Order: sequence, then C-alpha cells, then structure tokens
Amino acid sequence: MRTIPELFEEGVKKFGNNPFLWEKKTDAFVSSSYAQVKDEVYQIAAGLAIIGLNKGERIALISEARNYWVTGELGILYQAAINVPLSIKLEAADLEFRINHSQCKMVMVSASQLKKLKEIKHKLVSVEKYILFDEQGTYDADEISIHELMKLGRNYLKDHLDDFGYRWRNNVKENTDANICYTSGTTADPKGIILTHLNYVANVEQAESLMTIPPHYRTLILLALDHSFAHTAGIFTFMKMGASLGFVQVGKTANETLKNIPINIKEFKPHLMMSVPAVAKNFKKNIEKGIRDKGPKVEKLFNKALKLAYEYNGTGWDKGKGMKILKKPVLWLYDKILFSKIREGFGGNLEFFIGGGALLDIEIQRFFYAIGMPMFQGYGLSEAAPVISSNAKHKHKMGSSGFLAQNLELKICDDDGVELPNEAHGEIVVKGENIMKGYWQNESATAEALKNGWLHTGDMGYMDKDGFLYVLGRFKSLLIGHDGEKYSPEGIEETLPEHSSIIEQCLLHNNQDAYTVGLIFPNTEGIKREIKNKGLDLKSEQAITMCIQLLQEEINKYKKGMQYEGLFPERWLPSTFAILPEGFTEQNGMLNSMFKTVRKNIDARYPEKFEMLYTSEGKNPDNPINRAVMEKLLS
Repeated sequence: MRTIPELFEEGVKKFGNNPFLWEKKTDAFVSSSYAQVKDEVYQIAAGLAIIGLNKGERIALISEARNYWVTGELGILYQAAINVPLSIKLEAADLEFRINHSQCKMVMVSASQLKKLKEIKHKLVSVEKYILFDEQGTYDADEISIHELMKLGRNYLKDHLDDFGYRWRNNVKENTDANICYTSGTTADPKGIILTHLNYVANVEQAESLMTIPPHYRTLILLALDHSFAHTAGIFTFMKMGASLGFVQVGKTANETLKNIPINIKEFKPHLMMSVPAVAKNFKKNIEKGIRDKGPKVEKLFNKALKLAYEYNGTGWDKGKGMKILKKPVLWLYDKILFSKIREGFGGNLEFFIGGGALLDIEIQRFFYAIGMPMFQGYGLSEAAPVISSNAKHKHKMGSSGFLAQNLELKICDDDGVELPNEAHGEIVVKGENIMKGYWQNESATAEALKNGWLHTGDMGYMDKDGFLYVLGRFKSLLIGHDGEKYSPEGIEETLPEHSSIIEQCLLHNNQDAYTVGLIFPNTEGIKREIKNKGLDLKSEQAITMCIQLLQEEINKYKKGMQYEGLFPERWLPSTFAILPEGFTEQNGMLNSMFKTVRKNIDARYPEKFEMLYTSEGKNPDNPINRAVMEKLLS
C-alpha cells in the first residue's frame, strides 16, 4: 500500500529522532522530532474522530505555514477524511465559495484568518465545527481550540491506541481522496482538484528520481502550503527523506512576516529553498541593491565577475567546456571575494533553489547560477500533484524546465492529439500514477482534461534532443494574430520588466487583431530617477513626454539592430501601450497567490484600454490618456 500515513510511519521508523518541523515563536527556532510529530498527529486525528469527522468528509485548512498546518493535515488524512487547503490570501467571498462548493464539515483556522470566517459563518451551510490553532479569550459554541481537541485525542488513545491503528490502516487506501486543491483561476473559475493518497506518494517517488534530499537537509518554507508545489516538494518529500522543514516566523502583520524572511534565512541556514519567479526577483533586487550600496567600484567589479561567470557557465549543460576552462582560476577568485559573501547572507549552507510556478526568466537563472546558488527550474501543475520535470545538480540546462521524472509518460501533441517529434511545439500531455482523480463536482471539466488516462495540461512546450522539456506558456493565454498565428506572451511579459529599471509589470494582448498591444505599469521610482537625471521638473509637460518616450525605448531594445534583437519575434512586441495607474496585485485580484497574472480579471478590468489602443489616437503612446495617467504617477 502507498498512502500518506504509511509514508509518514516509514519516515518515523527510520528517522524518529531526527528533527522534522522547526518553528520560531520567540527568539529561536525550536525543533520537533519525527516521533514527537507523530504523537501530535495521532492526538489530532483521534480528536477529530471524537468531534464527529468521518471517513470521506471534507475539512478546510486556512493558516500560515506552521507546525499545526502539517500536523493538522496529517491528522485529517489519518482519519481518512479530505483536506481542503485554502490560501490565506483569499478574501471572504472566495473562501465562502470554496468551503461551500466542497461541502466542508469542519474548518481548521489560525487567528489571523478567523475574522474573515466570522464574517461569513452564517453562509457556510455545511460547517459544523471550527478548530482554532491559536488560543482565544472566549469561544463560540461551534468552536474548539486545537489544544482541547488534542486533549480529547490523548484521553482516547490511552486505552484505544490499537483500535486507532487498526482503523486508519483499514480506512486509508491508495485510492482514498486526500485533498481537494482549488486552482488559482488565472484563466477560468477555480476548480477543485481531487488528489488521492496514491497521487501524492507516486509523485514523491517521482520527485525522488529527479534529485536526492539527504536526511540532514533543511528547507525554510517561503511559499504557502496550500499550493501543491510546497506541499509535495516540501512536506511529503522531506518527510520521506528524513529531512526537516522550517517555517518563517509569523508576524503581527503580513509585512512583518515578510521582513522576517531574510532574518530567518540567515538564522535557519537552509540547504535548499523552493522559489517562484516573484520571490527570485525580490532576492535578485535585494542583492543588487546591496552591491550598489557598497559603491561604484564594488558594483563595477561585481558586474565584471558576473560577465565572466555567465561566459564560463553557459547554460550549465556546457559549463566549463572547451576553452572556457581557462576562466576557472579567475572565477574562483571572484567567488571567494564576492559571491561567497552573498551566500553568507543566505545562511552559508544554501546549495540550490528549486524553482516552480510561472516561467523563470533565463537571466535570473544565470544570475543565481553565477553567484553559486543555482535556481533549478522545474515544471508541474496541481493536477499532476504537481511534479512533472525538473533540473537538478547533476543534470541541468538553464532556460529549460528540466528532464522528465521516472514512471511518468509525456508526449507533445498537436491540436488533433497526434504526437509530435522532438523540437516540435504542441500541447504537453502526461500520464502516470500522480495524475489527479478529477475535478470535484465538475464532470465536464474532468472529461476535457483527462482523456484515456492522459492529462492534457493546456500548456504549450517541446522536448529538445537532449531530453529537456521547454514550457512556452498557457494555450488560454496565447496571443492570436489576424492570420491565426499563435504565440505565448509570457516570455516577453517576464523579460521586459526584468531587463528594465522603469517597467514594473507588463501584459500583452492580441485577439486576432492587426497588431499586438500592451498594458504597462511603470516603476515609478526608476522613472522619476531617470527624469531627475535629465534635469527635468517632474511636474513639467517635458517630463511626461520623456517618460512615455523612455518606455517606448525599452520596447525598441528588442527590435532589429538593437540590444536584444532576435530574442522575440517583432510582431508580438507591443506596437503601442496603455500606461496603468496601478500595478497588478493580489489585493486587486490581478495576481493570484503564486504571483501569476489573472488574465480574465485584467481583461474584465481594462476593456476600454484595449479598445482605445486599436484607435488612431491609441496607436500613438503619447496620447492624452497616457499623459494624464503618467502625470498622476509622477505627482
């Protein structure tokens, strides 16, 4: 049998005294061993049974990443119930939809999320009990503290430990549903992905074929645990390997928690971390700022060292080959005096990042590879539990999403489902024991995604001759020219801000139109700096004209004869653009919790912008509407 409780039991048997979970509540990280965590899990599972949670029933879990997240979920799974993990970034209305749609009987919740639930309690028709992770002064009749729940479990286990063991071993099977994970809804309404115990265990085994995690490894969890990436690659994979997880210290506010990240990294000294593009970009910006702050001489030396490292490393696949080997001694020196000092800021033990989420710009990959903390990009999606491929220390090629996990089939298909040869672009289609059971109460979406056991991912990509997978973007996000030609915009949308100090965010649009257009949110600090450097008054008409001109020049860098010529086909670069008064954020619904743009929300928010860009006035970026927006941003 391959179930999550059995996976955990095996981990406890092999690594009982090893630390498993690390949490910092006061002034230092404190560990709980595998054996200690098992005791807590048993108490929670038994307590859940006593208050009425039965096999197959759903329970939502809404909390920051912490010990109780892990022990809470494992307790649910030992009870053969189904965890519905929900993001702490969801608003009350979004929580209401998911909790009601999955018909949750109970909710586990942290103090910071309780307020949202109290707003909608009267609308959560199926919920009978709320289990609170943090002590409250008073409790409603339908609330119980986790400590009280565990006390109930402890009292039961004193005389019924054998009964408890018999029950979970007989109730939890490979095909038992473990999670209903809701999609982030970037292109459609959220769907509940049903993942079984076998889906997860198989995916852990597949992830193990991509890279080895020694028992002494520690990772600091930066990503929300409701996402399958941190969930599987973090909790379950580390659990099997006997390694340990640490959680960022939760602050009184979200900003306080963010400020704890660099402090905790240095304290915890992780060996690897999981990342997404937004996190990687923030790390890169902070590193570059730290270098700039040391003065122009250090910055010049750093840029020289980076250039040499880029030349030596290539794509990683061809690192140090041929005449490149002659650069190694000088690179070693640069590493000793520069790059190693940066690594110390990450605790000094960090060997690599595992990158997931959206496409990661190759320049960011080259940057982290150069400073000795490679960011090995992988590919997956929640419907696959989620790992499909990844780069690793022993085998990697920057720009790719890595090589395929073992015991997983992949093919690239055309629009008719016909398999294509290597290098041909088409839809990524996969098959294996990790593939979801289906979408909760959504037979039509399930039938569309699963065909003869194959998961049609909706992602466009190709395999190269060396066996590396390249992911090009979502089919539903594709730009479509007036002649029917299609192109994924995500590479351009990621690269423009990455290579620019004055473009913060960008989104492209072309729906069978004559030309491509873009929405641009400027980096206001960067653009103000440019204007001041040119000696212009920020409030002047000249300054506004210059801002629009500078933004156009950033786009022109990718055209023929310019700095980044040939990086992208010119027809898919924006011919004109609208300047946005605000950026894409989670708060305004234009980014999801993995920091991906939610296109359907952006399209619904700015229809008049897209319409204007196809008028004679909109063809010229220096139009009255853009000028008015730019004037406000500069004020």
